Amino acid sequence: ALPRCSGPRRPPLTMPGRRGALRGPGGCGSCLGVALALLLLLLPACCPVRAQNDTEPIVLEGKCLVVCDSSPSADGAVTSSLGISVRSGSAKVAFSATRSTNHEPSEMSNRTMTIYFDQVLVNIGNHFDLASSIFVAPRKGIYSFSFHVVKVYNRQTIQVSLMQNGYPVISAFAGDQDVTREAASNGVLLLMEREDKVHLKLERGNLMGGWKYSTFSGFLVFPL
Repeated sequence: ALPRCSGPRRPPLTMPGRRGALRGPGGCGSCLGVALALLLLLLPACCPVRAQNDTEPIVLEGKCLVVCDSSPSADGAVTSSLGISVRSGSAKVAFSATRSTNHEPSEMSNRTMTIYFDQVLVNIGNHFDLASSIFVAPRKGIYSFSFHVVKVYNRQTIQVSLMQNGYPVISAFAGDQDVTREAASNGVLLLMEREDKVHLKLERGNLMGGWKYSTFSGFLVFPL
């Protein structure tokens, strides 16, 4: 609260073009002037904002920013009622897995036909499970995936599909009869929701002899 003035009263402050007068508490114009002067002195030091560029966040120095009525989203971002969204700088997702041996695992069967990998080269965020060879999206966003599945000493045509939540999205084929090693390769951008799952499935043919040097990679392009 502004202090009450005990000094002599002065004529009220008037504003040109308006009726009436601007009065301070108790009718003291000098007290209001002092309060406004103090407020103007404090404002420049309140909350300097240093804007960087379009790709970097705005850095706020000080402790005078208050965001009210905010609600956290499923991916950890906080969106205020003003539409301002703040995301963690560590929200990076990427994986790359490979097949380092030609040994065919017992899990590779006609029942699942999942193409398994046995070595992880990159797994930022730990969202790729090596045992099941399934990637689980940690947040909604646009993701990039690519695969390169090699068949060895196999004269059959193979078809490899990228599966999203159990449904094929893209496929690749390899069926040259005159080479000892051939790869089925493809890549795609996908819109994924949080907890969507992606894996590779052998839709046609077999991988007898193994699939050494095969790779499966993906990363988050940007969150939504």
